[in-house]
Amino acid sequence: MAMMPGRIGGAVKLARQIHSWSASPAEAVKIQQRLASRIVRRAPRKALRFVAGLDAAFPPGGKRCVAAVVVWDKEERKVVERAVAFAPLRFPYIPGLLSFREAPALLAALRKLAVTPDVLMCDGQGLAHPRRLGIACHVGLLAGLPSIGCAKSLLLGEHAVPGVRRGSRVPLIDRGERVGTVLRTRAGVKPVYISVGHLMDLDTAERIVLACGAGYRLPEPTRLADQAVGREASARRTH
Repeated sequence: MAMMPGRIGGAVKLARQIHSWSASPAEAVKIQQRLASRIVRRAPRKALRFVAGLDAAFPPGGKRCVAAVVVWDKEERKVVERAVAFAPLRFPYIPGLLSFREAPALLAALRKLAVTPDVLMCDGQGLAHPRRLGIACHVGLLAGLPSIGCAKSLLLGEHAVPGVRRGSRVPLIDRGERVGTVLRTRAGVKPVYISVGHLMDLDTAERIVLACGAGYRLPEPTRLADQAVGREASARRTH
């Protein structure tokens, strides 16, 4: 029988609200700048077996965000738990401020978990962000958990082309700083963009993403979370 994550039967313990989600865009930028100094970059201090994939989508109507969390056991390669939540949509779409649209729903989904994952894997950026506070950093900080950004597209920075084999990688550089890794997760398929969130180092982030692969471009935690929010958004479209 698989050993379950810590704090069985209790929700993820989120930090008290440290800012408003209804901030103006200018205020949101200042919040990111302030919180970026609180991000801790270091190797995790324990084994990270249970990986929670997080993703969000926007059903028709433009009034709500739906988020899903899928907890994946990377050793037994199976889903431990799923949770879905909705939150009112109060913030416009502005590149670089994604967390102010998606994080309230993501945090609501995390609160529903009966188990606490070892690490969060967000569909989005972490350090690879103009103010070094992508959604993986923001959510990881508020959840107090190690976190990884695994993005499908490039937000900023420059990089060479990684080799075509699975596991090929090159550094992602922004203004002279390495902010992530461009990682080929499937041979001959577009790479993904890996960056650290909170309580994480880049080598560990790369290993976890590859360990969660199952023959697709996206690692299983975020791939399954993406499917879950897609189903919810489609269901709302047909009602």
